Amino acid sequence: MKKIKRYFALLPILLGIMAVANVSFADKQDGEVYFYNFKPEAHEAWLELTELYTERTGVSVRVETKTSGYYADNLEQEFQKKNPPTLFQLAPAFLEGKEKYCLNLAGTDFYKELNNKEFTLNDKFGRVCGIAYAIECYGIIVNRNLLEKAGYDTEEIKSLSDLKKVAEDITARKSELGFSAFCSAGMSESSDWRFKTHLANMPIYFEYQAKSEKKSKAISDMYMSNYKELWDLFINNSTCNPAELSKKTIEDARKEFCEGKAVFYMNGSWDYVNLIEGGMNKYNMVMIPLYFGTGNEDNQGLCTGTENYWCVNRKASKKDIKATLDFITWCVTSKEGTTAMAQRMGFAIPFRNAAYSENIFIQQNAINNAKGKTAVTWDFTTIPSDDWKTALGNALTAYAANQTEENWREVVLAFVDNWAKEYKKKNR
Repeated sequence: MKKIKRYFALLPILLGIMAVANVSFADKQDGEVYFYNFKPEAHEAWLELTELYTERTGVSVRVETKTSGYYADNLEQEFQKKNPPTLFQLAPAFLEGKEKYCLNLAGTDFYKELNNKEFTLNDKFGRVCGIAYAIECYGIIVNRNLLEKAGYDTEEIKSLSDLKKVAEDITARKSELGFSAFCSAGMSESSDWRFKTHLANMPIYFEYQAKSEKKSKAISDMYMSNYKELWDLFINNSTCNPAELSKKTIEDARKEFCEGKAVFYMNGSWDYVNLIEGGMNKYNMVMIPLYFGTGNEDNQGLCTGTENYWCVNRKASKKDIKATLDFITWCVTSKEGTTAMAQRMGFAIPFRNAAYSENIFIQQNAINNAKGKTAVTWDFTTIPSDDWKTALGNALTAYAANQTEENWREVVLAFVDNWAKEYKKKNR
């Protein structure tokens, strides 16, 4: 009987221990991370890195990558699902309407790692809705050996007129040389962003420079003749007939470059690893600016910037938010994370512990900046909508297939008139 009484006396203590144990167990349960990725070229690298992170921490990290359609539209659909992304990406043009999903990152450990607080995406109230995690550059990648075989050196290409002279000479001797000037300017979904967005940046950038603007509700045709000259150069001095561009992919262009079928390939630092894996020697490549026939071409640098800002879903559970913040902080502070982002993904990251990158294009861009070259900013982030890009891409493709003045007017209309329409639609 005494033993039974002793057990009953101990029962509250045992129950208390069990309660504490249950609370402790709940507290130790880790949240999960769901990263909805915008950059398909980095998908495999993210899978590798997140697998390592899960092995180290036990925290589940799921990576899904947008492969078709508009990222912003797909993202909105993802938010309506039962388990929406905890980590996603926004460009400045698509922040409006998405602020409600964005955790204010000011004061977080992730934010404190920034080496330049300008690399933030802020809403109209000054909240830090996103933080840039990849500073990239793009221009025209050159196969040095092929250019030399054609009798030229990159030091002889310092302007659009120089580039045109070299490209047209290579085209004239294409049969003799055995290669073309440019890789195919593919207008399939995998490739058209290079021209309806990245090339379109050039007339936008120079107009903003001329008007001292950073964004505009209307764009003019001020630099459309320059745009036409460079587009004509790409499509009429390449590996394929311009009428075939609608079906040409980014893989086609990259393969042509790696197989030595063309001297020039328009793309960015993000493609470095793919080119190396495709057989290119990094010392045989150099990136030159997208010369545009205007401005101070002697001092023009590469197109440098970002449209990749990490945002954390503030509507996620506290555990998932903490897990997500821990994950991205690890990515930009740990040796494994920073090395993967620098080497495997080819990013220059704006954080204190950024790893040295073997990416020759990133190194070259740093040298250009040190020499005082003027980097061309990424003003395509102010494009009013994805529909604007689609209309421009369609017009460029139609013009390439049938290069008439009438079809070029359609390109100008898609660029100029459609900008005002889409801006008004978005801001009404």
